Amino acid sequence: MNNILLTGRPGIGKTSVIREVIDILKINAGGFYTREIREGGVRKGFEIITLNGKKGILAHVDCRSPYRVSKYGVNIKDLEEIAAPAIEEALRNKECIIIDEIGRMELYSPKFCSLVKKALDSEKRVLGTIQARHNEFLDSIRKREDAKIIEVTFENRKRIIKEISDFFRNL
Repeated sequence: MNNILLTGRPGIGKTSVIREVIDILKINAGGFYTREIREGGVRKGFEIITLNGKKGILAHVDCRSPYRVSKYGVNIKDLEEIAAPAIEEALRNKECIIIDEIGRMELYSPKFCSLVKKALDSEKRVLGTIQARHNEFLDSIRKREDAKIIEVTFENRKRIIKEISDFFRNL
């Protein structure tokens, strides 16, 4: 089993777990993570940040887009020009692929979905997050025998960091 995907409610710390695992292991990883964009304490959107430092906007309240999730317009351009190439580069040159996150916003891009499948099918280790909601694509990932889904809670976050780090060390 090469693939570990974290799930849990928004704000529980899934991205923090991934970043701590990367820091602990010092693994040769590529890919991206997401971070909230806050203005005056109010969430305005989500940023894409690749592990090599490129940044883009995944979604924002001010983004004009035909693709919407709640009050956010989804920026397919940055998803396909920043996040997708980070996955492609990791498939070519890294030991581990970070995909944070596989969720509603990202599912608007067939290119992104194709790369997620390619990463999960590869021999590379994948550490990512997957939204808890159900749809055909997300459910197909959850059913994979090579993917372990771990729910992150406030109570288990520290333990999960150690478990995932140990898992990757032992591969």
